Amino acid sequence: MGNHQSLNKRYLIVVVGPTAVGKTDVSIRLARHYNTVIISADSRQFYQEMSIGTAKPTLAEMQGLPHYFINSHHIAQEYNAGAYEQDVLQLLEELFNQHSCVILTGGSGLYVRAVLEGMDEMPEVPISIREQLLTQKQAHGLTPLLEQLQQLDPVYYNQVDHANPQRIIRALEVVLATGQPYSTFRTKKAIERPFEVIKIGLNRDRAELYARIDARVDQMLQAGLLEEVQQLYPYRNHNALQTVGYQELFSYLAGEYDWAEAVRLLKRNSRRYAKRQLTWFTKNNDFTWFHPQDWEAILAFIGLNLEG
Repeated sequence: MGNHQSLNKRYLIVVVGPTAVGKTDVSIRLARHYNTVIISADSRQFYQEMSIGTAKPTLAEMQGLPHYFINSHHIAQEYNAGAYEQDVLQLLEELFNQHSCVILTGGSGLYVRAVLEGMDEMPEVPISIREQLLTQKQAHGLTPLLEQLQQLDPVYYNQVDHANPQRIIRALEVVLATGQPYSTFRTKKAIERPFEVIKIGLNRDRAELYARIDARVDQMLQAGLLEEVQQLYPYRNHNALQTVGYQELFSYLAGEYDWAEAVRLLKRNSRRYAKRQLTWFTKNNDFTWFHPQDWEAILAFIGLNLEG
């Protein structure tokens, strides 16, 4: 392929939304409609060993459609958003030779953003700095760390959620490791991608969404979630397993609480996870929102953008 602009535009249709909203159904319907394939942007469905707790689409649900980045890795392999960005861009080069549009779907905001906008080039930070900051936080709370951040990086101090210890510690460790404000590493140039993006968000009435989440947790438990978690117990410190659906049952297996409490926490934490996902997607991106059953409106919106 030469450098000249091809007449056929390439489109990435991105379908996001909270857990249990119905992304799989809509994405599969779209893939059938446009005769294309699906790339998963769910950072937990990469792992072959994590199926029930991640609500991975079954073979029957996939209806014979190719799905990429599902079961692509073993839990023993470390995988991150930066590597995912590179892998997806490479895959898209190939897929766009056969398809004018491809579907990317999932609830992992960071992974979606990596594909659409690229990752910030963040410096490596010595683990000792992080440990030192965590020790300070345990001893004195978050306030002194916030004050330190305000002095060292007032720009980021004004942007960051002051109740989010992870973000505050992350910023401070970068400043302490590099001597430069964290905010200077975040001034990302807008990256030009060789495709157009059509952004669709799916949401439901909160009561409806929560009822679906509760029902899904019951389904997962019936499908054998506890057995899946037992097999993953040796990997419980793995980054991919620091997540709802697994943490609660690890704690149950460790004897921290009884079964009824484990199930209550599974449902409560899944609802909280959905809220965090919605906050991320509504705050960070210009998605257009639909009810998953509003099929005609979704198609009309995509149609307008495909012609545009």
